[in-house]
Amino acid sequence: MNKSLSIGELTISPPLALAPMVGLSHSALRTLVLELGGVGLLFTEMLSVTRLPEENAAVSPFLLRYPEEQPLFYQLFVSPGQDVLPAVDRLHQLGAQGVDLNLGCPAPNLRKQGAGCALTNDHEQVRYIVAQLRAATSLPLSAKIRLGASLHEDELLDFCRMLEGEGVDLLSVHGRLHKEKFCRRPRWDWIGKVKAAVNIPVLANGGIFSVEDARKCLDISGADGLMLGRGAVGQPWLLADIAREIYGLPCLAPSLSLADIYSRFVHLLERFRPERRLGRLKQFTHYYGRNFTFGHHLAIAVQTSSSVEQAFDRAQQFFAGSKEV
Repeated sequence: MNKSLSIGELTISPPLALAPMVGLSHSALRTLVLELGGVGLLFTEMLSVTRLPEENAAVSPFLLRYPEEQPLFYQLFVSPGQDVLPAVDRLHQLGAQGVDLNLGCPAPNLRKQGAGCALTNDHEQVRYIVAQLRAATSLPLSAKIRLGASLHEDELLDFCRMLEGEGVDLLSVHGRLHKEKFCRRPRWDWIGKVKAAVNIPVLANGGIFSVEDARKCLDISGADGLMLGRGAVGQPWLLADIAREIYGLPCLAPSLSLADIYSRFVHLLERFRPERRLGRLKQFTHYYGRNFTFGHHLAIAVQTSSSVEQAFDRAQQFFAGSKEV
């Protein structure tokens, strides 16, 4: 089992990534996961190529970043006909370690814009955009995809080979179709088909909520590494567990209680402007509550709070009488 992967001059060690997730993969969560250990690559939330050049990094919650948050790839979503060059120039100014193209998000609002997974309906448009990105930067270039609108092996593999041929350095493959819900088991074997068809590193994504899931996914897919999304939100220490148990890296098991980790997350939210904190705490709690037998009570208590202070007080009361799963 390789304990790292390389993209040009960038070494990702361990080969474990925290996925780009709307409202979740922000500075506070990235820092929390870094502190707990085991993550080798970080991503921002998805960023609009038209809005990014005008975003004020001093106040934007999407661009807020602390020095320790690296390597950090900035994920872009693009609609047909949009100019990517101003956005790439901005990423150079922001000190990005890499650029990621969102080709997998199935959200309806993105599909209406022809972005995310909808962009993959036009392979020539994707080819053009990737070529533009590759010509505009020497930074590592990655792409995140799903398996397609339907299971069509030749089409999927031709698409992935095209991405590689146009200069993509890393592929993250979510093992579901465009319109499949998270309740559908991911097809890790299809990620294996992609891995066998290309010569660039492949990260497997989808359905990884335990060390055993991670082990099975790697065995079935043969991927070069893993990308964790919701599993790492609910269990921010899971990447450290995988790094230790699978890759043999010296990541200590967390000595903090679940209440302590939650408290640390609340503290990290203070780096955002006050009006940006509560919504992010509510999203995090939705997943974190699953660590408890009656975690839905925690989620409801926080969801119905009108301030971070009220939410944290209610959470503390819950932790005092709760039972972990």
